[in-house]
Amino acid sequence: MAKASEVKSGNILRFNGELVSVEEYIHRTPGNLRAFYQARMRNVKTGKLVEYRFRTDEEVEIARVETSDYQYLYEDGDTFVVMDNNTFEQFNIPKHLFGSSARFLKEGMQVLIAMESEEPIMAQAPSTVELEITYTEPAVKGDTSTNALKSAVVETGVEIKVPLFVNQGDKVKVDTRSGDYIERVK
Repeated sequence: MAKASEVKSGNILRFNGELVSVEEYIHRTPGNLRAFYQARMRNVKTGKLVEYRFRTDEEVEIARVETSDYQYLYEDGDTFVVMDNNTFEQFNIPKHLFGSSARFLKEGMQVLIAMESEEPIMAQAPSTVELEITYTEPAVKGDTSTNALKSAVVETGVEIKVPLFVNQGDKVKVDTRSGDYIERVK
């Protein structure tokens, strides 16, 4: 247990039995009242926002979270199997922890996973990935006067929008957070 004065933004706390990530933590001393800490926290599992005022001497439990790199191996039902790069131990990580970026994962990629007492609480895919175009319609020259986009399917099976000059077999860089095309890779 730690005092409320030792908490910083970015810490993971156990608050009302749930794990929360501290987004904003401000010390306030209003007029002739006692000082307090105003905290804005996000529930790690549900994503809900919680606001709370801690007294300066209040006890809080700071969770011990270990974050490290893992290698994505394969998909198994509603989980992803990843391997620790140091111990070669394998873990099953629920797909929902990756969010929408899960659809861009391919075997052998490095992913970032945060564990709290051997339980995965957060997972993050790389911000950009290089994928090969497996199918796209050929573009007709003189189709448009401005930069137009066409649909293309990448090797993970996801359909994205790419410029007309991208052909089948090209490698493209994709933003995993939004699913947007960034550039063609040489």
